Amino acid sequence: MRYREIKNRRKAVKGNKTGLLTRIRNNKLAYLLITPAIIGMILIHFIPIVSGIIMSFLKLNQFTLKQFLKAPFIGLDNYKAILFDPKSTIRSGFFDALRNTAIFGLICSVLVIGIAFLLAILLNRQFKFRGLARTLLMTPWVVPSFVVGMLWGFMWQNDGIINKVLVDVFHILPEKPFWLTGPMVMVAIIIPTIWRQVPFVMLMLLAGLQQIPDEYYEASKIDGANAWNRFYHVTLPLLRSVLSIQILNGIINYVYSFNIVAMMFGHGAGFPGRYGDLLMTNINRNSFQIWQFGTGAAATVIVMLCVMLLVAIWYKVFQNDLVVSD
Repeated sequence: MRYREIKNRRKAVKGNKTGLLTRIRNNKLAYLLITPAIIGMILIHFIPIVSGIIMSFLKLNQFTLKQFLKAPFIGLDNYKAILFDPKSTIRSGFFDALRNTAIFGLICSVLVIGIAFLLAILLNRQFKFRGLARTLLMTPWVVPSFVVGMLWGFMWQNDGIINKVLVDVFHILPEKPFWLTGPMVMVAIIIPTIWRQVPFVMLMLLAGLQQIPDEYYEASKIDGANAWNRFYHVTLPLLRSVLSIQILNGIINYVYSFNIVAMMFGHGAGFPGRYGDLLMTNINRNSFQIWQFGTGAAATVIVMLCVMLLVAIWYKVFQNDLVVSD
C-alpha cells in the first residue's frame, strides 16, 4: 500500500546520513555565512551559563553581592542546602515547585498538542470564512505573555468575569470558587498557558498538514483505509518531525515558564502558593527577594541539568525523525 511506501522512504533517508565534516566541506559557503550567528549565540549563552555555574559555588547574598564572582567559595553547600538541608529557606519550596512544574508541563503539553492538532485539521479543510477563523485563532499568540498573566489574573478574581459567567449567568457552579488560592491555582495557571500556546503549535501543524500531498490520502482510500487508518498511517508519520519539535519546545517552555504566573500573582512580585509555585517563580523569588543569589544559581543549575536529561530522552525517542536528506 502507498502509506507503506512513506515508511520505506523515511528508512531510506535514515540510511543516507553523512558526517558533519562532509556536510561542511560540501556546503562551505552556507556554514561560512552562519558562522557569525553561531559565534554570537555561543557568547550570549556560554558566558551566562559559566557565570551561573560559578555563582552556584559561592556564598553570594546581599552582604557579598559587591564582590560578585569573588565572593567566598563554599563548594557544594548551596546544592546541599537545596537537596538535603531541612532548615534551608529554599528546599521545601523548591520541591513543591518541582512537583508543580512536572504536573503543569505534562498537562499543558498533552492538551496544547491535542487541541492544536484538532484545530489544525479543522482549518485545513475548505469552509467559508476560513481565513477569518485562522486570524482569530492566532490572536492569543500575539498578546505578550505578561499581559496574558495580568488579564487572566483579573478574570480569575472572586468577583471577576469567569465567576460571574460560571455562577451568576449559567449557574454551572453553586458558589464562586477562589481560583487564585489553594488547589485551584494550578487550573488558573494552566488554562491561560494553553490559551496562549495553542495558536503557535496549531500554525506549525497546519503548515505540516498542507505539505502532505493529497495523492497519499487518495491512494490510501483506494487501498480501503478508513479515516482513522489514514490519520494513523499517513498523517501522523509525515508530521512526526513537526510534532517532535513542538514537544521539545513544550518541554523547554513549560519548565522555564515565568511571565504568566509572575504577572498573575502580584504583577511580578507575588507568591502563587505551594499549589501553584513553579520552578522559575520560586528561583526568582528566592534570588531577588530573599537575596540568596548563590542558592538561586545552584537551583538554576539543577533545573538546567534536569532539562538536559529531558532533552536527551526526547532526542533518543525522536532522533530518527530529525534526519534531513542532503
